[in-house]
Amino acid sequence: MTISSRQLSELYRQACEVDVQAFKPGNVSVYADGHDMTVADFRISAEVSAGPLCNLDYSLGEKIYYAVKATREAVGCNTNLGIILLCAPLIQASSYKKSDLTLRQAVAKVISEATIEDADWVFRAITLASPGGLGRSDQQDVNEQASVTLFDAMKLASAKDRIALQYITDYNDIFNFSVLRYNIFFNQWRDRNWAAAAVYADMLSQFPDSHIERKYGDQYTEMVAMKMAQLSEEFSKTDNPKQIKPLLFCLDQELKFYGINPGTTADMIVATVLTAFLEDLN
Repeated sequence: MTISSRQLSELYRQACEVDVQAFKPGNVSVYADGHDMTVADFRISAEVSAGPLCNLDYSLGEKIYYAVKATREAVGCNTNLGIILLCAPLIQASSYKKSDLTLRQAVAKVISEATIEDADWVFRAITLASPGGLGRSDQQDVNEQASVTLFDAMKLASAKDRIALQYITDYNDIFNFSVLRYNIFFNQWRDRNWAAAAVYADMLSQFPDSHIERKYGDQYTEMVAMKMAQLSEEFSKTDNPKQIKPLLFCLDQELKFYGINPGTTADMIVATVLTAFLEDLN
């Protein structure tokens, strides 16, 4: 099934809106701003990045660069680099006309076909976004011109970056974990926003957050995993997730007090919801 640019743009914006509507402790949501960013920043970012991301004439790298550029010009900070990096291959894959490929197979094809030029566009996008804790690298530093394909560049970064890891594993965390969990919660509660919040807790209970570890190393890894495992347990037991709000507010305040922002996991939530939307179309 061929999906139009307008359809893709709308689904992407909807996925971004679910992300801000979901109560994600430590992260920005309609329940609480944080880390010098607001819900309005994220909504504007989604709006301005949708056009470049869904431009069918752009290569994968161009999609990413121009979406980051539009965001930077609109809000002046890095709200959505990870979101853009994760969603661009999904959007590119969805524009394929070949019906014999699953979404995951199409994503793998998009990434395998990405060029050195795509990698260079992505390097420029990352430099422009200037994410916290980026630092320098001995190999394929993003401040310099790329000399390997995007897949190879992501492979070099994958040990320290869970978004890069998705590029070399055909989005394993998304297709084999988070989308499955999202569908279970959505079928149980019929609420996208609470399903996304529950998946956020599940992911953090299982996987360290790259954004936190770039900033603090493993100082908070065990603590975050333990608290999110407890939150996951509460989600799994309830028929009405709204009843967990007091726990969510307490955990949100505690994480933000220590400056802990599970930003990579929040980015994965947008990609999870977008994947679920796209799979529902097929």
